[in-house]
Amino acid sequence: MNATTRRQRTDPGAPRLPLWAAAAAGVVAVGAALAAGHLVAALIDPFASPFLAVGNTAIDLTPHPVKDFAIRVFGEDDKLVLLAGMAFVIAGAAVVAGLLSRRSALPGTVLAAALGAVGIAAVLARPTLGATAMLAPATSLVVGVVVFRWLHRLARRAPADATPALEDTVDGRVRRPLDWSVPGLGRRRFLITSTAVAAAAGATAAAGQFIGGRVDVEASRRAIRLTPGEVAPPIPEGANFAGSGTPPFITPNADFYRVDTALTVPRMRAQDWRMRVHGMVDRELVLTYDDLVNRPLVERTISLCCVSNEVGGPYISTTDFIGVSLRDILVEAGVRPGSDQLATRSVDGWTCGTPVEDIMKPDSGALLAIGMNGEPLPAEHGFPVRMVVPGLYGFVSATKWLVDAELTTFADFDAYWVKRDWARRAPIKTMSRVDRPKAFEQVPAGKFTAAGVAWAQHRGIDGVEVRVDGGPWQAATLSREVNVDTWRMWRAELDLPAGSHTLEVRATDRTGHTQTSERAEPIPDGAAGWHTIVFTARP
Repeated sequence: MNATTRRQRTDPGAPRLPLWAAAAAGVVAVGAALAAGHLVAALIDPFASPFLAVGNTAIDLTPHPVKDFAIRVFGEDDKLVLLAGMAFVIAGAAVVAGLLSRRSALPGTVLAAALGAVGIAAVLARPTLGATAMLAPATSLVVGVVVFRWLHRLARRAPADATPALEDTVDGRVRRPLDWSVPGLGRRRFLITSTAVAAAAGATAAAGQFIGGRVDVEASRRAIRLTPGEVAPPIPEGANFAGSGTPPFITPNADFYRVDTALTVPRMRAQDWRMRVHGMVDRELVLTYDDLVNRPLVERTISLCCVSNEVGGPYISTTDFIGVSLRDILVEAGVRPGSDQLATRSVDGWTCGTPVEDIMKPDSGALLAIGMNGEPLPAEHGFPVRMVVPGLYGFVSATKWLVDAELTTFADFDAYWVKRDWARRAPIKTMSRVDRPKAFEQVPAGKFTAAGVAWAQHRGIDGVEVRVDGGPWQAATLSREVNVDTWRMWRAELDLPAGSHTLEVRATDRTGHTQTSERAEPIPDGAAGWHTIVFTARP
C-alpha cells in the first residue's frame, strides 16, 4: 500500500469520490453479494438464498395487521410486492453505504458486512436449513466486502491528466475533490470494471435461478395419472347459479385462491416426496407418493376458506379434491390416548396444528390430497401432497407441500400462527356474500336478480335472507345442495325503485344458527358480520 492510498483512507482532507461513483460502488457490490449467495444456495438448498431467507423472515416477523393489509390490497401479488420492496430498501442502503464512503471504504465495508450478517441470521432462523446452508450467506458477506473495497480502490485512482476543479480547506487542510470531468484511464477503468461486475452479478443470479429451478415439477406432474376408485357425484342441475351472477360452482384451478407464507413456491418431484407420521403413535409410518397412489383414492367436492377472508371477501373456492383418507392413515399408525393435535409441517418449515377429533370423525372427509379437478395438484397449491380437513379454516387444516405429521398435544406444540396469537381451533363460521350487484354498481331500476353464495362447512346452509334499505328480510331461493362441505348459491328477485340502495344478506345453517350482524375482524378466528352492498338503480 503506497503513501497516497494510506493518506486517502485516513486523511479527512483526502479527495472524495464523485457521488455517482460512490453510489455505483455500493449498489454493484451489494448486487454481486446477493447474486453469489443465490447461486451457492441453488447448489445447496434454494431456501438458503440470503435474499429469500431475509424475505421469509420478514414475513414471519411482520405483524398480522400488516399481513392482512397486504393480502387485502395486493392479493396473490403480496409476495411480489414484498420482494420488490426489499430490493428497493437494499438498493437504497447500498447507495447510502457508497455515499458514506466517499473518503474512506470503512463505512461501506461495515454495512456490507452487516447485510451479510443479516443474511446469515435469516438463514439460521429457517427451521428446515442445516449447517451447510450457511455457505450461501457467508459467500454473500465475503463477496460484498471484497467487491466493494475493490471498486472503491479503483474509483480512488483519479485520472492522471485530471486537475482539481476547486480547492477549499477543512481545518487548515486542503481538500481536493476528484475531478472526473477530464477523460482518463481511472474513470474508464472504473466504468468498465463496475459494468463488468454488474453484468457478472446478473449472470450469476440468472444461473442461480436456473439451477434452483432445475427440479422439473411439471414433468413429474405430467407423468401422474389419477384414477380415484370413489368418484365425486356430478354437480346436480340447479346447484349452479353462475348465470345469475355467482361464481361457477367448481372453481378452475387457475382461479383457486392462494394465501400462504411461501415467498417462492417449493419445488419437489413426486418421486422425491416422503412424509413421516410419528409422535404419539403405536407405529411410525414413512409414506411415499407411490404409497398414496396405490391406496384407495377418493374424490370429494370441498370448499376451502381462508381465515384472512373478510366479510364478503374472495378467499373461498370449491374443487374436486382427489386423495387418501387421512383418518385411515392415522388409524393405521395408531393414535395414542391423550393426543389431541396433529402437527404438520411443509417442506419450507411452515407448521399447522389440527384437532385430532376433527380428523378422526367417521364423516370428517379429511384427505391427504394429491389432485384437484382431475389433475395432480398444481405446484402453487401444494404439489406433491397437501392436507385438507373440511370445516376448518386453512391455517389449522390445509398444510401445503406436506412432508411431516406428528401426533402431539396442544399443550406441547404451538403452530406457526398460534405463536402469533391466532386461534388454536378455528371452525369455519356461517357466512354469506353478495356477488351481484357489485359495490357501487349501477343496475336497471325495477325487477332485478341479486345473487351470491353462502357456506357453513360441516353443517350446511338451511336458509339465506336479504333485505333492501333496512326493510323486512326476504327469503332467497337456494340452489340444490351438493354436500354440507361446499358453498351453496342463492338468488333473490328484487323490485328496485330508482336511486341509491343498500343490500344486506345473512345465512342460517342447519343447526339453526343465524349469521350474526356483529362485525369481527378475520383474526384470530374468522370474520363475522353481514355483507352489505351499496349500489344504484338507474331509471
